[in-house]
Amino acid sequence: MPRKRLKTKPRALFHVHVNIYRIAFMYAYIDGKLAHKSPSYVVIDAGGVGYHINISLNTYAKLGSSERCKLFTWLHVKEDAHTLYGFADEGERRLFLYLISVSGVGASTGLMMLSAITPEEIQAAIVGGNVPLIQRIKGIGPKTAQRLVLELQDKLKKNGPDTLIAVPVNRTVKDEAISALVMLGFARNAAEKVIDQELNKNGGSLTVEQLIKFALKSL
Repeated sequence: MPRKRLKTKPRALFHVHVNIYRIAFMYAYIDGKLAHKSPSYVVIDAGGVGYHINISLNTYAKLGSSERCKLFTWLHVKEDAHTLYGFADEGERRLFLYLISVSGVGASTGLMMLSAITPEEIQAAIVGGNVPLIQRIKGIGPKTAQRLVLELQDKLKKNGPDTLIAVPVNRTVKDEAISALVMLGFARNAAEKVIDQELNKNGGSLTVEQLIKFALKSL
């Protein structure tokens, strides 16, 4: 008799994707002695472990001659490799994650973009629809440049000119709740709409935890 093929249940697949997502954000940052520095990567000695971290020229320029450094990191998980990427500040990392969310833009291309021009210039080019400037970056063809503008322009405009580049300070309860929901996989516009509804119903007196719990019931 022919063997029956085992089918993976959708729920099991969901858990696989969730676990990979959590692994990618296992390291929020790495702080330690700068054991090696080059324009493309650094090695940070933290707790006796040397972490090989790929960086952009933007980050390299900001490291200076310090013997100690702290990089905000993102772990790229693939079947055959786990690769760490590091960024001088949280804003550069957030912009990088936006870039690689676009089809056709991988981690290496995202890092190339951050090395070719500054994060501020990338954001301004996307918001302003400056396709020729984006297209001049090595590895970015006309279709990819247009796709970057098409998919990210409204998102970056909505976030404001400084949201991705500068680290937000004095974040409100609303900001924290929306960020948490986006991290959980909900669309930002949907999360913001539900959060606003909950704040209006409760007079804005909810804690972050209460706001998230109420929102999860509606999403």
